[in-house]
Amino acid sequence: MKKIIQYVMVLALIISALNVQAQESNEQKINSLKTEKEAIVTEEKAQLKEEVEAINKRFESKEITQEEADALKQEAAKKRALNIENRVAIIDNKIALLKRNNTDYFDEISILGITIASNNDSFKISHKDKPVKYDRRTTSDLVIAFGFNNAILEGEKLDDSPYEFFASRFFEIGWAWKTRLFKNSNAFRLKYGFSIQSNGLKLTDNRYFVQNGNETTFEVYPHSLKKAKLNITNLIFPVHLEFGPSRKRQTDSYVRYSTRNQFKMGLGGYFGFNIDTYQKLKYTVDGDKAKEKIDKNFNTSDLVYGLSGYMAFNGVGLYVKYELSPLFENQTLDQNNVSLGIRFDMN
Repeated sequence: MKKIIQYVMVLALIISALNVQAQESNEQKINSLKTEKEAIVTEEKAQLKEEVEAINKRFESKEITQEEADALKQEAAKKRALNIENRVAIIDNKIALLKRNNTDYFDEISILGITIASNNDSFKISHKDKPVKYDRRTTSDLVIAFGFNNAILEGEKLDDSPYEFFASRFFEIGWAWKTRLFKNSNAFRLKYGFSIQSNGLKLTDNRYFVQNGNETTFEVYPHSLKKAKLNITNLIFPVHLEFGPSRKRQTDSYVRYSTRNQFKMGLGGYFGFNIDTYQKLKYTVDGDKAKEKIDKNFNTSDLVYGLSGYMAFNGVGLYVKYELSPLFENQTLDQNNVSLGIRFDMN
């Protein structure tokens, strides 16, 4: 509800701005359009300058010959000249409408590069075009991962874990950036970002977690337990060195590397800190079902860090994590969280 109110307020402000602008006199609007014509010329010339500089850099790095550079410059100059001609013609038509009809058929306002325009009783929203960047070395995408979670006790095997394997799970969602490490090769990339990581651990044998001062123990619950699960939520910052083949696409105006439909591998780790811990209990008392949520830190580590890696094809891969920091602080035997699951990232 709160977000709906915010959206309504923003829409009201936009409509109000449009109404204020519509109330300007025709003379003011014509002067504004003339100023816009000058801005169009300045903008197109600035973009042409950027394109020429990019072409010069390619020539200096011997990617193209002098003849190819001259041809690209002529093509860019021709395109910008046509842009100026077409965009100025639109402004001239608006001015002609104002002068001939003494009314404005097309009101618009630009906010943060987004143009919101009204034509009689209809609205149009568009984004101002930006020049295409020739070489984009950094991209970003959403990362989602989930799977099975458990913990290894010091000196014991995973088979000896006190936690149910299939009932203990993890979920992770975050945002990651990927930067190409070499100028003319995409063989190695650095992938880094932030994620919210939730690890769940469900105890076996009708036991639950009990915090006794600085020590966390497992004790038998006095009633029939359906679930005793500890949920630990961390904010982490993963960093991976990713490598694998990619496809290169190059035109006169841009070059791009893509790892779609390609095998890739990432090795690295993560660090972060705990932001929430609680235990959820579900049990039966005299045939009646009950549930309880206990908000305690259960001596879980405030700082978390570990190793992680993935093997993927396209945007789907196998994901593994091993936490080097102990699950609980100040314990007789350390426990280290381990996770295995599926990872999705779009790039």
